[in-house]
Amino acid sequence: MDKIVIEGGYPLEGEVVISGAKNAALPLIASALLAGGGHVFENVPDLVDIKTLLKLLGYMGIRSSRDGKRLEIDTQGVDKCEAPYDLVRTMRASVLVLGPLLARFGQARVSLPGGCAIGARPINLHLKALEKMGVKIDLEQGYVIAQVDRLKGVPVYFDVISVTGTENVMMAATLAQGTTVIKNAACEPEVVALADYLVKMGARIKGAGTDTIVIEGVSELRPGHCNIIPDRIEAGTYMIAAGLTGGDLFLRNCQAGHLQASIAKLRETGLVVDVDSGGMRVRRNGPIRSVDVKTQPYPGFPTDLQAQMMVLMTMGNGLSVITETIFENRFMHVGELQRMGADIIVEGRSAIIKGGGNLLAAPVMATDLRASASLILAGLVAEGKTEVSRVYHLDRGYERLEEKLSSVGAHIWRVK
Repeated sequence: MDKIVIEGGYPLEGEVVISGAKNAALPLIASALLAGGGHVFENVPDLVDIKTLLKLLGYMGIRSSRDGKRLEIDTQGVDKCEAPYDLVRTMRASVLVLGPLLARFGQARVSLPGGCAIGARPINLHLKALEKMGVKIDLEQGYVIAQVDRLKGVPVYFDVISVTGTENVMMAATLAQGTTVIKNAACEPEVVALADYLVKMGARIKGAGTDTIVIEGVSELRPGHCNIIPDRIEAGTYMIAAGLTGGDLFLRNCQAGHLQASIAKLRETGLVVDVDSGGMRVRRNGPIRSVDVKTQPYPGFPTDLQAQMMVLMTMGNGLSVITETIFENRFMHVGELQRMGADIIVEGRSAIIKGGGNLLAAPVMATDLRASASLILAGLVAEGKTEVSRVYHLDRGYERLEEKLSSVGAHIWRVK
């Protein structure tokens, strides 16, 4: 099993090119199931989750080919409407094939998904909405067995904002009979990117990016060509890395408009963020100021940057409180940071961080994707050599992280 070794104490300086967003690419690739024929996706990141989804589509009879960041998918020959456990157990996004399969083929057998161990994240919201749209659903031995003659457009209200729930229902509704109105919809840029591509395919969608999305069903969709938006979480991670190390980074090909809450909070800590048409320059002048953070659905501060932000706060000049409102079990990285000397106390859904201490290198273990990134960041400023094991989590969502960090001055390498 691979591990990553980091020798701390080196500022990061130079340019990092931000990759395409994993959380945009996965639903977009799944949406190709809605229309038979050749789909083309550009700026696709080279990640384990993408490979897993393509393997799943291959199992269904779909051909795909990659040339660098360009991905071509031919969805004409689907011969199985099934997502087996062995192919989806590591990736929660696998549930995104459910809506498209039901919309186009009227049937699906999808294993209950896996992914990061950061809370239950049940798919009951997806299933409840699909049942309302006329789907007969049975749960058998860990599988969702679903059938419908044709989906019907209905009003859908999510009790809790769900990104994948919004995406799944929106995709299903594109081929439903009548109009579907999703209330309390997720507003993330990735949801907007999916809606934009569905419209290119011939769907009729209004309101994406707001809490109310209206989808008027059509009889069929056609394949299209799509450019994956930049990864705002990757960009935020490198912003924090620049601040932690007292460095100066230019992040190319990122969209500052997707990072407004993160930029505002990082500026509060003393980071200088300059935005131009090509990207963002991030640097630190003076000490890091301790600030309080509360994760919220978009456009609030993202839960996917909470662990990285906690590392930054260990370097702060006082006390800070980080409150996690999205997932109930997303402080598993705290124990590993404590092993490195961080002064952190967890009380319910809040973590109290006393800044000003020096982190010390230690062998640590990643528990999920974003926790992996936080431990890498901690290693950048810790005294000595930090070893991070179980980095297969990292490879699910960050493209060549150690190579990008090394190119801007980090002393970091992977041990096979």
